[in-house]
Amino acid sequence: MATSQTKFIPLRNIRIEDRFWSEYVRLVREVVVPYQWRALNDEVPEAEPSHAVHNFKIAAGQLSGNFEGMVFQDSDVAKWLEAAAYLLETKPDPELESLADGMIDIIALAQQPDGYLNTYFTIKEPGQRWTNLAECHELYCAGHMIEAAVAYDRATGKRKLLDIVCRFADHIDSVFGPEPEKLKGYDGHQEIELALVKLYRATGEERYLKLSEFFLNQRGTRPHFYEQEWEKRGGTVHFKELRMSHDYPYSQAHLPVREQQTAEGHSVRAVYMLTGMADVAALTGDTRLLEACKTLWGNIVSRRMYITGAIGSQSYGESFTSDYDLPGDTVYAETCASIGLIFFAHRMLSIEPKSEYADVMERALYNTVVSGMSQDGKHFFYVNPLEVNPGAVHNNAIYHHIKTQRQGWFGCACCPPNIARLLASLGSYIYTFRDRTVYTQLYIGGHAEWELDGSSITLEQQSDYAWEGKVQFRITAAKPTAFTMALRVPDWTDSVSITLNGMPYAAFIGDNGYIEINRVWSTNDRIELEFGMPIHRMKGHPLVRHTAGRIALQRGPFVYCLEEADNGASLHQLYIPRDSELQAQSSKDLLGGVHVITTEAVRGDTSDAWQDGALYRKDAEWRPTPVTATFIPYYAWANRGEGEMTVWVKELL
Repeated sequence: MATSQTKFIPLRNIRIEDRFWSEYVRLVREVVVPYQWRALNDEVPEAEPSHAVHNFKIAAGQLSGNFEGMVFQDSDVAKWLEAAAYLLETKPDPELESLADGMIDIIALAQQPDGYLNTYFTIKEPGQRWTNLAECHELYCAGHMIEAAVAYDRATGKRKLLDIVCRFADHIDSVFGPEPEKLKGYDGHQEIELALVKLYRATGEERYLKLSEFFLNQRGTRPHFYEQEWEKRGGTVHFKELRMSHDYPYSQAHLPVREQQTAEGHSVRAVYMLTGMADVAALTGDTRLLEACKTLWGNIVSRRMYITGAIGSQSYGESFTSDYDLPGDTVYAETCASIGLIFFAHRMLSIEPKSEYADVMERALYNTVVSGMSQDGKHFFYVNPLEVNPGAVHNNAIYHHIKTQRQGWFGCACCPPNIARLLASLGSYIYTFRDRTVYTQLYIGGHAEWELDGSSITLEQQSDYAWEGKVQFRITAAKPTAFTMALRVPDWTDSVSITLNGMPYAAFIGDNGYIEINRVWSTNDRIELEFGMPIHRMKGHPLVRHTAGRIALQRGPFVYCLEEADNGASLHQLYIPRDSELQAQSSKDLLGGVHVITTEAVRGDTSDAWQDGALYRKDAEWRPTPVTATFIPYYAWANRGEGEMTVWVKELL
């Protein structure tokens, strides 16, 4: 069996100390994870009840009552446990570990004698296990619990949750498979595929890898499993409002995975599936599976992705639509979808170090993901629009999914714990190893330690990358050691300068988008990087109708937006002249310390000509008024109360 050549620095060996990201790491540890624990226990009065922990206690026999919440409510607990595990791996926290251990004890009691674990079917429909995979998320919940268990075992060395999920995985393996007596099905919401790969890597049990491959191979085959199980249920459905039991593209079941050419359906499901596909391709050497990953990657990032790294163009089905259909005001752009895109990009980097994967990972991370959480760590966006008009949002049903301010919690609360587990594990996304080469995928300050040729090596990264484009690396090595430092050149820069031990270094950017420095490294060797940070007037592809005649501003990894708090209402009346000068300046007291972009603009306000109350007229003059437009980083919007916002702005020719 083939194995991936790429290795990763253990999260416990990485410490983040970064001007931008350290505050988010602190928030996750001190605010987000404790707040979410309270929310999962229904202890936040202003937040919608979760019921998640309560359901586990009922299933464990500790309480009586009925199941409450979404059918996949178990997954919120699992994601919280996974986030807690990553925090424990990077820093001891006896109080957090005690909470997690207590939750694991409850989960153990909730597990059924045959290994089955799902509170909805244990409490509410005990005789209906595995009868509605298209809608009811049994394997999805199992996958998240498996991911939590693998992370918790690695962080603490405690195997209790890992043993629980191994029993559960063994039960699943007894139910599903190619054998005649087993079900030939797969979950409507992908997640089990990538989780089983993690379980295989943690235990070495090949059955888990084969089961992941089985689920991928079955998807989209005929006769169609979803239709067969629907007929067995007598035509009943769980989510009557969606009526998607037979909408095969919704769950990427319209074709076998190796034959799919375009990203279809529910965007989170798609990228979770692609993450599992990339994992299996890396471990098995399945070239057709890898080619399918590349084909779908290309379709997503070149035709179906927003400039913020968001995906999912419509609210119905939280799904992709068609090539170049990227509306900014009715977009769905679920936070979880961008997190899934980061997972997929990270897996592709492990197979093939190409900067384009890291560029997309960075775009989604710095924009949509951090936009999904307020700066107090207690409020969240499920949907991430690129244009908001509160008056329309509150009164027009086509915007029913758009929120003008972040919420404390959700009935379907997948996004908040997903943000927490990603940011808690952020250190593991910074570097990858392959063939004695250390690839820097994200420029995030801190320390990383690993061993090579029996020598301990520490890489210290001092980074002001996000705002100034400046990075410094310092190496500490127990003995001189030969390896290659591969430094990603981000797609937004127009120049890069490098010094090696204080001397200019002639940088050559390889076809894969990295500058490689191959030498014998010794203690106190240092690299200094400076990336040019121009302000780009970004334009959409000519076939994207929604961005025609408009520009978006980007500086460094950040996409910028106009917000009413800085520019007044009626943002649609603002125009940016093509030749106006764009200036970036630090504003340390604004939104936690950001760089803003200011420029001369005009406001096409003709209100004087409309005082008679006419809605339309033939003789109105356009009377532009000079103004100054102020742009803030998109991730920081909606932290100053309700107001208009837009990323794309009209350009005045």
